[in-house]
Amino acid sequence: MKRISLDDLLHTRQDLDYQEQYEYIMKLLEKGQIKPVKASKSNGKKPALYREYWMVEEQKDYSNYIEEIKYTFSTMISVDYYLAHPDTYEKDRIWVLMLNEYLKKHADALLTAESLNERSFEIWHREKFLDREQGKKILKRCGLNVEALNVYRTTEPLSYYTHTRNTPQNILILENKDPFFSMRNYLLNGHTEIFGAEIGTLIYGAGKGIIRSFQDFDLCAEPYMKHPKNTIYYFGDMDYEGIGIYENLAEKFRSRWKIIPFVPAYQAMLGKAEQIIELPETKEHQNRNISTQFFSCFDEIMVKKMEAVLDKDRYIPQEILNTADF
Repeated sequence: MKRISLDDLLHTRQDLDYQEQYEYIMKLLEKGQIKPVKASKSNGKKPALYREYWMVEEQKDYSNYIEEIKYTFSTMISVDYYLAHPDTYEKDRIWVLMLNEYLKKHADALLTAESLNERSFEIWHREKFLDREQGKKILKRCGLNVEALNVYRTTEPLSYYTHTRNTPQNILILENKDPFFSMRNYLLNGHTEIFGAEIGTLIYGAGKGIIRSFQDFDLCAEPYMKHPKNTIYYFGDMDYEGIGIYENLAEKFRSRWKIIPFVPAYQAMLGKAEQIIELPETKEHQNRNISTQFFSCFDEIMVKKMEAVLDKDRYIPQEILNTADF
């Protein structure tokens, strides 16, 4: 309800005498369109009127919507929210009905996984509706989550080079593009080992992008890459960000894959770094929140050397190594 003064109520009736104004206010009261604010006290005239009133908003009739919600929805949709908020249902109705029709007529399609955008278009004829528009909100109000639609999120395709499909094998994930291309060329030129370890597949991690790409490893990786006895190595820059990427990757997928630092490559980095008078300064705004997980994979001597680099706000890029070092 909205609070309004007597003067505002009579604004359009200033030309009437007081008795006519009084009768006008009485009619509004009889119709239930206004209610007196008794705390505002009377205007001191006879017959008296209160100085302020509550404007009573007309209640909209949602009975047709209530019937629709109760008796036409799919059993997969919870009716609780919209029964309690029919005004919201009026706004959402077009999208809810499209979802309802899909669930009633095409529920079998949910047995086959589809990408988020594909399912979104299939239901609402808008490919971004589920990801960037009202889709998630509509689902929540219907008592559903995105998982109920059997969808998967797409990522940038995993970039990799297969040197051999023999299993079990060593798979090496590389943070940056240059080492990926250099090592790939090295293997293409007839070599099978890098720093003394036989490598069957190289994966380009694209920095932090590997975290998301690896979420779809089961979907985009070839069968040989998922062999349970494969060893997965990681090699990135010797800085906080590179270490953080490894730790996030290893922790996020530790229930399925054991990912370990490629120790001989880091050892080679440190060896070459000792010949350089001044290493580059650590890039600004790096997240320095790393644990001991990365360092636990190295011996004490190597850990001290790496920590000394970091403590001086310096870093060693992967590019310190080239084909001649492999």
